[in-house]
Amino acid sequence: MDHVNPPERWFGTDFVAAHRRKYGDRSPERRDLTYDIAVEDEFAPWRRWLDEQLALLPAKDAVALARKIWLDKDFWTVIFELATGAALRAAGHVVAYERKWNGLGPDWTVLGEDDQPLCFVEVHTDNPTDGTFARMKAWHALVERVRQIPVGVVLQLATGSPVGPPDAGTAKTIARELHEQLLQGTTRAAFSSCGYTFHVMGDSRWGGLQLASPWGVRACLNPPSGIARIVDTRRLADQVGAKVRKYTALAEAYEVPLVVAVGAHKFTGVSLSNVDDLINGSDAPTINIQFGAGDVAVSSEPMTLGPVAPWTMPESLSELLWVSNEFPFPLTRRPNPTALRPQSLVLTP
Repeated sequence: MDHVNPPERWFGTDFVAAHRRKYGDRSPERRDLTYDIAVEDEFAPWRRWLDEQLALLPAKDAVALARKIWLDKDFWTVIFELATGAALRAAGHVVAYERKWNGLGPDWTVLGEDDQPLCFVEVHTDNPTDGTFARMKAWHALVERVRQIPVGVVLQLATGSPVGPPDAGTAKTIARELHEQLLQGTTRAAFSSCGYTFHVMGDSRWGGLQLASPWGVRACLNPPSGIARIVDTRRLADQVGAKVRKYTALAEAYEVPLVVAVGAHKFTGVSLSNVDDLINGSDAPTINIQFGAGDVAVSSEPMTLGPVAPWTMPESLSELLWVSNEFPFPLTRRPNPTALRPQSLVLTP
């Protein structure tokens, strides 16, 4: 098998320096949200882990994933695929990445001594809704501009309903007008610009909450997170069902278990606890909402409180694996009690 060179080839010091040169001077809305993970020292363990996983793949696959990893839309998909492979190897299994069987290429195949399938493992990433990344980057751009104002206050948008972020030109105007108004030294509790109103949440001159800016003498804006909404696990269940339908015939042809590993982008708010609630159901009215520090309104989606019926896993699904989005991305098993082919392999240490 053709493997790549040692890990430093991918995300070592040369990569970090090159990534900083290429993207460091761009405004926040023009670079991916993965930028900090790609360059900051605190994420060096993540990059070393990625290097180690890529070094175990055939060269062409490693190159393809290395090119995708730092794109917002692909980051967690690559992470969850590599984490699933890492867990399979850690349990002592021999695996193949995207090997073709009967014209289909599941993400991972667990191989027997005869190089034939023992199990097929497909990976699904629950990503945020369309437009989330763009909204997050747009708000982040305004945060960075406000951060240049030399007044140590915390600002928060005043609104009772969801509101979209300003475009780049409007953000520049807002920051300039806030700079002028804040430096006037007045004790106003709110400032307006371009149709947005901002409340002062700190600094004793305004008699506010005494919430000091985490950036010292620089202003801090707590923006709407762009993720405030109901946490939705049914969407994940639907996608698992689609994966199972795609690979059922393949698993039947080889008479082996079919496993789906799922992980959720942090912006979705979906956790293992939510997945367990999905699997087990609840007799009590239950609803989960995610929001951030700057959120004062949840999305306009309708909220329905009521008992939650348990999700019946497809009978062709042998087991569901949950992939954590916390480094080093451990896996948790959730066997299907009604599976046609129960999973007999140990998939995690």
